[in-house]
Amino acid sequence: MEDVTQIATQVTELAYALDTFYFLVCGALVMWMAAGFTMLESGLVRAKNTAEILTKNVGLYSIACIMYMLCGYSIMYPGGFEGGVFQSLSTLGSGLLGSADNDVATVVAGDAYYSNLSDFFFQVVFVATAMSIVSGAVAERMKLWSFFLFAVILTGFIYPVQGFWKWGAGWLDAAGFLDFAGSGVVHMCGAAAALAGVLLLGARKGKYGPRGQINAIPGCNLPLAALGTLILWLGWFGFNGGSELKVSDVGEANAVALVFVNTNMAAAGGLVFALLLSRLWFGKADLTMALNGALAGLVAITAEPLTPSPIAATTIGAVGGVLVVASIVLLDKLKIDDPVGAISVHGTVGIWGLLAVCFTNPDASLIAQLKGIVSIFAWVFGTSFVFWFAIKKTFGIRVSEEEEYEGVDISECGLEAYPEFTSAE
Repeated sequence: MEDVTQIATQVTELAYALDTFYFLVCGALVMWMAAGFTMLESGLVRAKNTAEILTKNVGLYSIACIMYMLCGYSIMYPGGFEGGVFQSLSTLGSGLLGSADNDVATVVAGDAYYSNLSDFFFQVVFVATAMSIVSGAVAERMKLWSFFLFAVILTGFIYPVQGFWKWGAGWLDAAGFLDFAGSGVVHMCGAAAALAGVLLLGARKGKYGPRGQINAIPGCNLPLAALGTLILWLGWFGFNGGSELKVSDVGEANAVALVFVNTNMAAAGGLVFALLLSRLWFGKADLTMALNGALAGLVAITAEPLTPSPIAATTIGAVGGVLVVASIVLLDKLKIDDPVGAISVHGTVGIWGLLAVCFTNPDASLIAQLKGIVSIFAWVFGTSFVFWFAIKKTFGIRVSEEEEYEGVDISECGLEAYPEFTSAE
């Protein structure tokens, strides 16, 4: 009997180690998405703004990590406030992340399946992803330090509150809202914050003409943009696959495999249908639309990658690919200038992904999904607009017209990414 108990204990510890390792590897894949966003945005902006985009992306990732450690994680996962809207303020003072973790007795008793710190690491890279969405939408005309100040606010406070509503067992979770890996909690959140900033920031000079004409402003490096998309595609396997949380038994292993396949198929469907629509609509195979189509497919399947069949996942992604092209065109007509299409990819398609859950998950409720969409958007957009407005009135959010003309690389960073090729003209 003692030998049986010892073997059972060893098996439990091994499962804990395997699930913890899987969680950490998936987190590392999601962290790699930071490189994808950096390369994608660098490729879709003009050369004179590249160094600033690079600085923003490495900076926001570091800010997100620090703020989530200091307070964001404790706001999002307070414990003891199930079904609530806000946790008790008295718990915030003890929110600083510590190094203590599960002991053997806790693991053997079945009260912990993976390391607490592995959970923090997996969650913190999601926070950085949400802020990365904002970076591309406000590119080429925002002040760097104003952007960093907003990053502190979003990653430390705004994101964790709505994250608690769903993933921290808050009121949206109690209401039956479903969001497997974050079409709403991460992607629509980032898009809502970006939209608030863009509306206050205004369009780039020369983007829209006096008679309503829309002037294309091409990016400087499409190979980088394509590389960034493929990096994001790879990282998304960690994003969605890691959200299954476990891999140490047959059922969980099969679920992870299905999540990986559906994630891949949705991206493929999104790219192909965005490419087809751009050919029909514009008469050309638009690479940038195709890239955004792949990302749209990934965003669309993120809300529920486990219940669809692969063909259904492809269809969900395909609809996302069509929607993103239409959304980018519509926002341009509304003179909402988003250089990389982030609001359309993560916002418009994030909403579609949350609604698409109702087609494949029998436990989904349309009312609950709509509650989630409206409440997350209202909270993030409303609070972001207030903070963006406050920053605008105090420090300013937009560079001068001269600095925008010369490129923000010089004014904000004092150097150029491509010094031998960059021209102010």
